Amino acid sequence: MNLKLLGKRALVTGGSRGIGKAIARMLAEEGVSVVISARGVEALDAAAEELTNETGSTVIAIVADTGSDDSVRNLIVEAKSVMGGIDILVNCAARPGGQSTVPTLASVTTEEFNDHMNVKVMGYLRCAREVAPIMTEQGWGRIINISGLASRSTGTVVGSMRNVAVTAMTKNLADELGPHGINVTVIHPGMTRTEATDGVIAKRAADEGVSEEEIERKLAQGNSSRTIIEAADIAYVVAILASPLSIAINGDGIAAGGGVGTAIYY
Repeated sequence: MNLKLLGKRALVTGGSRGIGKAIARMLAEEGVSVVISARGVEALDAAAEELTNETGSTVIAIVADTGSDDSVRNLIVEAKSVMGGIDILVNCAARPGGQSTVPTLASVTTEEFNDHMNVKVMGYLRCAREVAPIMTEQGWGRIINISGLASRSTGTVVGSMRNVAVTAMTKNLADELGPHGINVTVIHPGMTRTEATDGVIAKRAADEGVSEEEIERKLAQGNSSRTIIEAADIAYVVAILASPLSIAINGDGIAAGGGVGTAIYY
């Protein structure tokens, strides 16, 4: 199927590694011009060079901190300048979750809460706020928020709160921007293999005194598919939602964890 993405222009925040990098790769492979942003200069530049060489599409690095109003404004201005416009925004810049011990209520700090909310929730909102006028003028756009399945389950209070907030933001933006040709959706990954996964598995294996293969098997039992979902699997879903063919999906959340949990969600 031709997703009709050739010639589109995308901004992917958190694009230097993990799911964000996989998304940038997938869009570039579909012929999209891509700007990736992150805070770390060296990793960001290396990712842009790698993806450009791999895909043959233009992938440009712009350093930005989505926790800052000024930084986001500068990011959007520069991204529009280098690409001539922005058709697709993928919000993926956030503090990683699920890689360390879940904090108890007593150990949750105001500083940690504010950081999570500022970077992920307000950061996504900052980027959407700045690209919306560009997409409105063009009469078309896609905003895709990467959240997480903690929005649908308990276990980590801050993780659930930030992801629920992104879900609520998504529907509100979809209702406001939909009449201007802009679809806004949210994807909820579960346990996903990224560059950090090997280290997490090795640490857990050492802590439990078992092999890394045993930890892999345990992690794979966490979803209906009985496999660890890859970052590229999330990127496939993003490419579909970024397509002009995705007009029927707006304001909705897509679970992309291989079938996590037993609740019937509708």
